[in-house]
Amino acid sequence: MDKRARVFVVLVLGCVAVAGISIVTAVGGNKAPAAAKDVLTAARDADRPSLVFRNLDRERPQTYGQVAVADLPPKARRLVPLKCERVTFNRSGSGLCLTRGTTFAAAYRARIFGADLRVRGEVAVDGIPSRARVSGDGRYGSTTFFVAGHSYADLGGFSTTTTLIDLVRARKIAELEDFTVTRDARKVTAPDVNFWGVTFAKNSDVFYATLATGGKIYLVEGSVSRRTMRTIHPDVECPSLSPDGRRIAYKKRAGAGAKRWRLHVLDLATMRETPLAETRSVDDQLEWLDDDHVLYGLQEQIWTAVADGSGKPRRFAVRGDSPAVVRW
Repeated sequence: MDKRARVFVVLVLGCVAVAGISIVTAVGGNKAPAAAKDVLTAARDADRPSLVFRNLDRERPQTYGQVAVADLPPKARRLVPLKCERVTFNRSGSGLCLTRGTTFAAAYRARIFGADLRVRGEVAVDGIPSRARVSGDGRYGSTTFFVAGHSYADLGGFSTTTTLIDLVRARKIAELEDFTVTRDARKVTAPDVNFWGVTFAKNSDVFYATLATGGKIYLVEGSVSRRTMRTIHPDVECPSLSPDGRRIAYKKRAGAGAKRWRLHVLDLATMRETPLAETRSVDDQLEWLDDDHVLYGLQEQIWTAVADGSGKPRRFAVRGDSPAVVRW
């Protein structure tokens, strides 16, 4: 290759690199984008919250589904090459990405990543990804996958598998179907049980989830170490525990058709239910922005509502879903 040819190649490669940077700049909205991990590091050092979520920019299909990181409020975003169907991450520096495997035999994987946003382990899972959560200490993770049917809409028309994962060792602990469940002090032995939507307490051994059996839905409280669960309240789907550990945000069936679910908050001390101002049907596991507001995905946007039922829902971030608030 002569000198002029080499110069041409260098110029072409340089233009490609600049184009790649421009794509990230346009997505982020700043002229000098920092790496996503640097955004997290700066937020941790300044003790300010961050947001990790899925980027859903259809104008740039090559980035669709990539993990995004943003300061709060989310005016700019930084993208990570990791693509997910569902993502979660918290202050423990541990995250879960539910994504397709690289081979036909490994259809989906639960990929474990750290504060550097690099994958450090993975677990094979079966079905269609639905929900994911990580305990506050980074010890446990949870995934829910559809193994029959692809929607929570028709109770009894779907089947799920919810798995607890040891994030340190990158291996499965157990499926919730293997736990002992009691209702009114009696063991639940029905073969039609389904579980979904785990949320962990500050004591990571304690968790909450949804149980469906016999055409009814229950909120259950469980223990990882004892492999037990007990029902504590009816009609709670996809629970999400508040930062103060006092309330559960969830979706509740409100009827058929377009108004199938209504968002609520349950006070665990009084068992009082509060409907939120969002009247559209939301099929999501909510996230808490803080002790007074929740986040949720709807129509490829992230929305927020006040947890006491007041006010009006407002759009929090465009072109995204699966929000995870990182409170350092």
